[in-house]
Amino acid sequence: MKIDGPFRSADDLELATLSWVHWFNENRLHSSIGYLTPTEKENEYYREINSQRQSAVGELALH
Repeated sequence: MKIDGPFRSADDLELATLSWVHWFNENRLHSSIGYLTPTEKENEYYREINSQRQSAVGELALH
């Protein structure tokens, strides 16, 4: 991620900061989660949770 400076205004700096935050939260590869992006890992997590819930639908619940 490259952020060019110097910035001409506070608005330019704010846009560059928002761009970096978006990259950090959505696009960076993170070594501790298997070199996936945070978004990919989150989607993987919810797919796993939803598949576990669906397989449990047909099972008898013991309450």
